[in-house]
Amino acid sequence: MGSSENAVGGGRTVDKGVDFANYFCTYSFLYHQKEMLSDRVRMDAYFNAIFENKHHFNEKTVLDVGTGSGILALWSAQAGARKVYAVEATKMSEHARALVRANNLEHVVEVIEGSMEDVTLPEKVDVIISEWMGYFLLRESMFDSVICARDRWLKPTGVMYPSHARMWFAPVRTGIGDHKMCDYQSGTDDWYNFVDETKAYYGVDMSVLTKPFSDEQRKYYLQTSMWNHLHPHQVIGTAAIIKEIDCLTATVSDIEKVRSKFSLSITTENTKLCGFGGWFDVHFRGRGEDPAVHEIELTTAPSIDYGTHWGQQVFLLHPPIRVIEGDNLSVSFLMTRSKENHRLMEVELGCEVQLKSGNLLAPFKNKYYVE
Repeated sequence: MGSSENAVGGGRTVDKGVDFANYFCTYSFLYHQKEMLSDRVRMDAYFNAIFENKHHFNEKTVLDVGTGSGILALWSAQAGARKVYAVEATKMSEHARALVRANNLEHVVEVIEGSMEDVTLPEKVDVIISEWMGYFLLRESMFDSVICARDRWLKPTGVMYPSHARMWFAPVRTGIGDHKMCDYQSGTDDWYNFVDETKAYYGVDMSVLTKPFSDEQRKYYLQTSMWNHLHPHQVIGTAAIIKEIDCLTATVSDIEKVRSKFSLSITTENTKLCGFGGWFDVHFRGRGEDPAVHEIELTTAPSIDYGTHWGQQVFLLHPPIRVIEGDNLSVSFLMTRSKENHRLMEVELGCEVQLKSGNLLAPFKNKYYVE
């Protein structure tokens, strides 16, 4: 169980072998599993979704995609499942087996080590459960593996846990941008000193590398989205849904590119638009003809008391823009997978600000990296 324990990989992208190794090594450590298992919002949502909807599990077959520590598989068994196939791509599978034995459920739960794309099951399943969500929902691309599992192994009458997902976007204020700009400028100044000293002491002119160094620093400090725990008061306007996913019908092509145009309104009297915050929620609704008795929501929205390990992704503006209540933002959003690493995302964000007075500010367009 985790944000990406059983990712796409599976030998399918040989040229990304190093990335494949690093990716799975991260999720094979118990310290990482503990971080996710300590997320009470996450844990309570899955626990309540299973045990308040036992009719979906009782005497049913279940497939847990990316089982990690195995806790979703264990809960499924405790809810009455006849058989649970717990698929895990890393050596965390050994710990999952130990937990299954320790909880006397080895007659129900079968832990299978391997990528979901390569695994063969002896039967179709009634339920696919997975905690596949990455930062800003789609970072890490694990949903690809869930789609693969669904298309191969879910019965026509089967249900998905979770069943639906949504991505949200809202204007925010934060002081982080000033710190990032200071770091960027400090790094640039240090480079110029380095160039001068290298030429003076060693007779080599490094200035030809100034632009690529500056581009590298700009990407790192100013164009990479940031993980953050936003306070609800930092959200200064309305939030918009930029993507809705039905886990029962979504395809890989549906999520390879997320494109949306939407409007946001500033609801705070007099403040600075410092950037945008992105988060997600998922729902456990069952399916139309076999709905959940109790629908459960897991949200990663800004919260005072119920933050999650996912937090929010913040896309900073440099410089911030002064706005007032009643100003409107027309936003265009495009998120695609990075060509260098399909688990990371690139975002193109365009925005036009219409002031309450009716005047338009010059539109801007920025590129960000979700890493």
